[in-house]
Amino acid sequence: MALSEAIEYDKIEVVGKYKAVQVRKATVISKDGNELTRSFERYVLHPGTLKGGLKEDGTTPADDADDFVNTDLSSQPAEVSSIATAAWTQSIKDAYKAKLIADKSL
Repeated sequence: MALSEAIEYDKIEVVGKYKAVQVRKATVISKDGNELTRSFERYVLHPGTLKGGLKEDGTTPADDADDFVNTDLSSQPAEVSSIATAAWTQSIKDAYKAKLIADKSL
């Protein structure tokens, strides 16, 4: 009569112009090999972010505020990391950076 818990990344999708990676993580609870319950968690990964930050005056953007910082995939499972790495080419990252900079003026 042993209970066990397993994590499955059962759905990984690449969507949109900037190749967002949508991940569905399933937590499966089983008893003696028979599944009792399954719950889901979803999250989305984007190619990166802007560094941001302000100069010492607290109001002027820092000189490197528009530098692009790649998304850290080191904590992701191998299958998620490999899909994201394949999808996020340099041209996708450049386009996403341009979008983030343009969105700042909205």
